[in-house]
Amino acid sequence: MLVRTLSALECTKVLTANRVGRLACAKDGQPYVVPLYYAHSDAHLYAFSMPGKKIEWLRANPLVSVQVDEHGQGRGWKSVVVDGRYEELPDLIGHKLQRDHAWSVLSKHTDWWEPGALKPVTPPTADSAPHVFFRILIEQVSGREASE
Repeated sequence: MLVRTLSALECTKVLTANRVGRLACAKDGQPYVVPLYYAHSDAHLYAFSMPGKKIEWLRANPLVSVQVDEHGQGRGWKSVVVDGRYEELPDLIGHKLQRDHAWSVLSKHTDWWEPGALKPVTPPTADSAPHVFFRILIEQVSGREASE
């Protein structure tokens, strides 16, 4: 196997081409990893979730990592790791543009809402559904590729 480092542009292509990654966060020294359905746009990963452990932990410590991978030919693969910061997009004045952008980016993909359990209403409002829209600001990205 030949393993090489991906360029920033190649990492961006992997993030854009995929929809599911693994979100790693930590609280009180304890790591937590969960699947994350996302959409990539403008140096951010956009997502939404129902309230729960993940959102609680992200609010307590906004520093996160997201890992995304692809399988290649044979035993080949690509893996990208994002180090970033959780940014919640509440339904409040001052966040409307970012929240609308998140909705727009996510809704371009078929059944984008399924991993969040319940489809948000159009447009999403704070009193209509308990969904939490958020984004991960990509502060650093790295990746590798293996090929035979």
